[in-house]
Amino acid sequence: MQGAARRRPFPAAAPGSPPPAGQLYPGRHGAVKNEDTFKTSPFHFDLWFYFTLQNWVLDFGRPIAMIILPLEWFPLNKPSAGDYFHMAYNVITPFLLLKLIERSPKTLPRSMIYVSIIMFVMGASIHLVGDSVNHRLIFSGYQHHLSVRENPIIKNLKPETLIDSFELLYYYDEYLGHSMWYIPFFLILFIYFTGCFTPVEEESRMPVAALLLMGPSSLYYWYLVTEGQIFILYIFTFFAMMALVMHQKRKGLVLDSNGLFLFYSFIITLVLIALWVVWLWNDKILRKKYPGVIYIPEPWAFYTLHMNNLHAAKESF
Repeated sequence: MQGAARRRPFPAAAPGSPPPAGQLYPGRHGAVKNEDTFKTSPFHFDLWFYFTLQNWVLDFGRPIAMIILPLEWFPLNKPSAGDYFHMAYNVITPFLLLKLIERSPKTLPRSMIYVSIIMFVMGASIHLVGDSVNHRLIFSGYQHHLSVRENPIIKNLKPETLIDSFELLYYYDEYLGHSMWYIPFFLILFIYFTGCFTPVEEESRMPVAALLLMGPSSLYYWYLVTEGQIFILYIFTFFAMMALVMHQKRKGLVLDSNGLFLFYSFIITLVLIALWVVWLWNDKILRKKYPGVIYIPEPWAFYTLHMNNLHAAKESF
């Protein structure tokens, strides 16, 4: 009778060589380890603070800096201050997102993260060029609450093919750039969110620092969704978060402090968007620009329509 076959020991890896991969070797890019589910991490105050601060300064603040700073410092044929803000945003934001992923207590799909970061940088760079030209057109009388062809400075251009070029620029800015920028952005946040669960009830609470950051964070997401016209992307991400929370609750898992911060920020953002829509519900001019079922005006369209007129009226007095 043939003797029982003995198991061969796994060969030792050479010094400095990467660990072997496969089903028998749970590598770094392989399936999530069981113990990952039970690891938790403290609230990442430093990363969330830097993330919120640079969003406000480099994203929300860039068009404001372009308008406030003297035009002599940044001629119309050169990049504006807002453009340099955008360049810094395109570098700092991916770095902070990667650091956030590194601190996740769960092994996340690295390949998807890397592809999303590449798409994010490419989309934000496309948006940089289109948005730079569109905001510089404000100094020439361009009105953001009107469509490209309805703008007084564009509708009379000759030859008319120039109007097509401006519409192409608007497409790169508002559609292609936004899609390649925001889809991977929300995808990375959701992937990170999947690792923010813990079986320990005591860890499902937010520190005071998180509560203080929640207001500015939620207000920025409101600006991001309304100005970027990405409500559908945002609401689908939010629904996916809700579904994941309910699914994990059946397993006895709850959100940790980082997950609660992100989830509650999205809830407050939804409330702010609802208040914004109710406030401008009867605005006939903005209704004309946003005729679809989902009516969410852009803050800068509201500014060029109402605030510019208000400043002009004050100057006339």
